[in-house]
Amino acid sequence: MPYCSQCGKAVREQDFYCGACGARQPVSYPPATGDSLTRMPANRAALLCYIPYVGWIAAIAVLAAERFRTERVARFHAFQALYLFVAWLLVNQVVRPFLRVVHGGFPLGSLLELAVIGAMIFMLVKVSQNQNYSLPIVGDLAEKSAAEL
Repeated sequence: MPYCSQCGKAVREQDFYCGACGARQPVSYPPATGDSLTRMPANRAALLCYIPYVGWIAAIAVLAAERFRTERVARFHAFQALYLFVAWLLVNQVVRPFLRVVHGGFPLGSLLELAVIGAMIFMLVKVSQNQNYSLPIVGDLAEKSAAEL
């Protein structure tokens, strides 16, 4: 049974104030359980990495989480998703404006951007079916990155 922090009289655990002196009692919070990814399955974490436009956040969280330090498949998909996002950024911010200037109205940059987003959606489908698939260029980079611990 806990005691009042002010007067020392017995108080119940759920009491916020002491019945004898009226002093506010310290609040005890449940202990922290670690990072929020401890109970998430590896295939679900890999799936979150491929969500277009925001999957890079999940990929960084997977790579930073202690739980996935030894999960080679989850790390591979996180790296591959990050490299796909970087490819999308390059197409969106560099290639597309350059091609707009060079080719005028032809939407080649938009087609390239759509291809990268299509690759992300393709990988969403593959990971949801528990199939490990390595994309041609970024997959090799992801393999090398995932192998380094």
